[in-house]
Amino acid sequence: MIKKSIFLFVLVTFAISTQAQQIFSNNKYPLVDFRPPLDIVPPALAGSFGELRGNHFHSGIDFRTNQREGYPVHAIADGYVSRMRVQNSGFGLALYLVHPNGYTSVYGHLSRFAPKIAEAVKALEYQKKTFELDEFPSADLFPVHKGDVIAYSGNRGSSGGPHLHFEIRDSKTENTINPQLFGIQIPDNIPPVIYSLYLYKLNKKPFNEYTPKTFFQVTGGAGKYSIGKTEPLTVSGEVGFGITATDRHNGASGINGVYSIELEVDGKTVFTSSLEKFAFENSKAINSHIDYAAFMTTKRSIQKSFTDPGNPLQLYSNLVNNGRIEFKDQQVHELKYTVTDAKGNKSILPFTVKSDGQTLISTPDQPDGIPFFYAKENEFAADGVKVVLPKGTLYNDFNLVYKVKPEPARGAYSPIYQIHNNLTPLHVGFDLWIRADARLGALKDKALIVSTSGASQGGVFENGYVKATPRNFGSFYIAVDTIPPAITPVNIADGKNMSGIAKMVFKIRDNLSGIKSFNGYIDGNWVLMEFDTKTATLWHSFDERTPAGKHQLKLVVEDMKGNSKTYSINFIK
Repeated sequence: MIKKSIFLFVLVTFAISTQAQQIFSNNKYPLVDFRPPLDIVPPALAGSFGELRGNHFHSGIDFRTNQREGYPVHAIADGYVSRMRVQNSGFGLALYLVHPNGYTSVYGHLSRFAPKIAEAVKALEYQKKTFELDEFPSADLFPVHKGDVIAYSGNRGSSGGPHLHFEIRDSKTENTINPQLFGIQIPDNIPPVIYSLYLYKLNKKPFNEYTPKTFFQVTGGAGKYSIGKTEPLTVSGEVGFGITATDRHNGASGINGVYSIELEVDGKTVFTSSLEKFAFENSKAINSHIDYAAFMTTKRSIQKSFTDPGNPLQLYSNLVNNGRIEFKDQQVHELKYTVTDAKGNKSILPFTVKSDGQTLISTPDQPDGIPFFYAKENEFAADGVKVVLPKGTLYNDFNLVYKVKPEPARGAYSPIYQIHNNLTPLHVGFDLWIRADARLGALKDKALIVSTSGASQGGVFENGYVKATPRNFGSFYIAVDTIPPAITPVNIADGKNMSGIAKMVFKIRDNLSGIKSFNGYIDGNWVLMEFDTKTATLWHSFDERTPAGKHQLKLVVEDMKGNSKTYSINFIK
């Protein structure tokens, strides 16, 4: 029989509560107010709420639409259209409905709006001469009733395939909430899958890419898992744990995320994370929730069961010493992971540990560098470069590694400045100034900062420096963009008869700074051009504004540095 001993948690002076907080929400959400947004039965998800995505948590649930577009999308309850949004990327076409019970529903990646809404959106686009739109109509303009068709499902914006992205938000806070807490039913009796366990040797140091970790393969299924070791894991000093896990539901399920992760030590909960809701401004803190360095190097999403001091997420409860544990008594201790999906199906991973009695262990130190601190603004300046990280940028203290490297063979107007590395996550961008060399001269308005991977960071010229706000650490230098965008006609040419053709189509691309604007004119009059970033496709759908006859077309595409390309032809309609 394993002896249960008292163990100590460093810096913790209070006893651990024997009553763990309920994993599922104690908030009372309405369970019968809302109907499903689609009539596809049975419903199936391509993505779950809070699912781990690149640089963000998934903010809603993705309903599968049988790899097709055009399914009617219904208002989930009475209310009104509070927002109509059109984007090149993001949600593409999206509607927001406010409901009397205090919640807002969101519908994204739509193919088209219902006729009355579509007419209003198009009129506003012509009035403002813009494709992208973000409008907030008054409550009396577009009232809706539960079940009304408000739009049709699609694949617009940053969508990887036809589906409906659906959210429920708190109308006051704008926090997004797990829709399955509102009685949106997804058939599911399948427990999550646990793949692996990780032991981190924290040793009272900030967590970073140098923190040693040990991998343990997990085996099992049907909710019961093990690491295949009968003897306890040997631990030394302060440690933390992490796991990889996913979930599926019945039917045509994607590989989705889990709802909650709970870690117990000798029957007492020391860590719980649950994806009930989150604020959008904190979504990028997913990079603190996971082992970011492991994700960047292996694409494996290890969910840590200890928190960084600068992590702003409100997903956690039952934390004891932020999940950092030190076993000092050299006794065997029973640990247990409980992983739960949004339907309440559970998977259990028990294991045991035993301390070797060492309170400090040998772990790698960070390389020498400039000390930066998560709880304050940090600034660094050297010859030719300046870096400022606002407070709230970092999740942990670390030493900034800075190097100057020779400039690239051509196309550069500064040396390369290495600002740390891409394995340290940032919550927001940082300000970077790089001094331009004298050769920039008259090209200063075309100057921008680029990473050594060739990605533009944007930038403006100020007092001999180019300033930008990269979102991640890396290596950067000054380049210029003097090349206009490229326009490639797909189905139109000079003199072509376009009768019977519903729309003219183009591909547009830019080599560096990115597309800023596109404007089409037929016979001198502005016409609506629609754009899809992921396919680089630009098009105009003909309507009554273009009658039969001969017409002149002019298309002007401009990039972020003011370089423009004009395509002019005559055509017949």
